[in-house]
Amino acid sequence: MSNIPIRNMQGETVGDYTLPDELLEQKKGEHAVYEAVVAHLAALRSGTASTKGKGEVAGSNKKPWRQKGTGMARAGYRQSPVWRGGSVAFGPKPRDYRRPLNKKTARLAFRRAFSDKVASGQVMILDAWTMEEPRTRSVADFLAQVDAVRGAVLVLGSLHKNALLATRNLPDVEVTTAGQLNTYTLLRTPVLIVEKEAMKALEARLGDAAGRRKP
Repeated sequence: MSNIPIRNMQGETVGDYTLPDELLEQKKGEHAVYEAVVAHLAALRSGTASTKGKGEVAGSNKKPWRQKGTGMARAGYRQSPVWRGGSVAFGPKPRDYRRPLNKKTARLAFRRAFSDKVASGQVMILDAWTMEEPRTRSVADFLAQVDAVRGAVLVLGSLHKNALLATRNLPDVEVTTAGQLNTYTLLRTPVLIVEKEAMKALEARLGDAAGRRKP
């Protein structure tokens, strides 16, 4: 069993949350994490870079000057890559950078990344999101109390409007849900703060990744 501290909005420890060890993974999954991160970053690339080949540049097939007698090097056509305004040799074309990642590998990667987060003490449970007004200062004070000033991802049971408004001016803070949390976010963010309500959904997700049968 792994015990995770439970904090309130004032940053005070109000208890411990017990997480079964069967939901965690420390023995395998390192390469799965690598594949998940590479696939995530590749999917972010737009792949819209495009250049014109010699068949796409406007111009005729007429030689710019005769072959011999000018004292200059012979030239065939103005669409040549050696000319200014000509084509681009081996230039980029629109492409899809996405890499396939099967569900089993993605689940293993998420489980391993979360397990490493728990083992390093970078996970805490938020008793409940009780902020009624979207005050950025209140969120900043809370993060300072829980030593998460370098960055944190806040996992809520549902996306509260006040939470989104209160954190949008904090560049190192991300708000998400248990279903939207991904491996890359787990690795990128120093501290993971999970609302107790969202932890139940996160446990179910970890149980699916561990192959545990649902009751």
